[in-house]
Parts: sequence; structure tokens; C-alpha cells
Amino acid sequence: MTLTRDFKETVAARVKCDPEFAKALLDEAATLFLSGEPDTARLILRDLVNATVGFESLACLTHKPSKSLHRMLSPKGNPSMDNLAAIFGAVRSRLNVVFDVHVVEAAV
Repeated sequence: MTLTRDFKETVAARVKCDPEFAKALLDEAATLFLSGEPDTARLILRDLVNATVGFESLACLTHKPSKSLHRMLSPKGNPSMDNLAAIFGAVRSRLNVVFDVHVVEAAV
């Protein structure tokens, strides 16, 4: 019999023991949003919220109901820029990191 673990549990365990992995997930979510791939970005951000801040704490930090936050970060979610900024800010703060954005020319 094969032993398996739920993907969300695996991500949460890795985030707790590997701060660099958590930072990489945040970086990837931000990069995906800015690169026009919001669907994937929301899913990564949702897993990161679950593994770090948690939706109840995020609700307190953003002054938004946790159910609304769950919907925003769902596959069909449509968060406003203000809400995204608040979510990214809360996770960034929890991970104690800052964003350092760089613009590079696109490969032709």
C-alpha cells in the first residue's frame, strides 16, 4: 500500500520547516500575478495563506470576512487590487520580507 499525504499538508509542512520555500512561493505568486496568470497565482497564494497566516488571522489583519477571503483566493475568485495588496502585505509581513521588483526586457 502506497503512503500518500494531501498536497496542502505537504506544502504546509514544507513552509513550516523551510522559510526559503515560503519566500519562493510568495515570489512566485507575485510574479504570476504581474505576468498575467492570476488563476495560478491565487491558488499558490491560498496555499501559502493556509500554511502561514491562516484565513482567520488574515481576516483580522485585512478587515475582511474570512469567507470573502476564501472566495477571493478560490479558482474562480476575483479579488480587487486593494484586497490583493492587503493579502500580500499580511503574508509579506508574516514572512518578514520585502518585495524588490525588477523589470527586464522580454526575450524576443
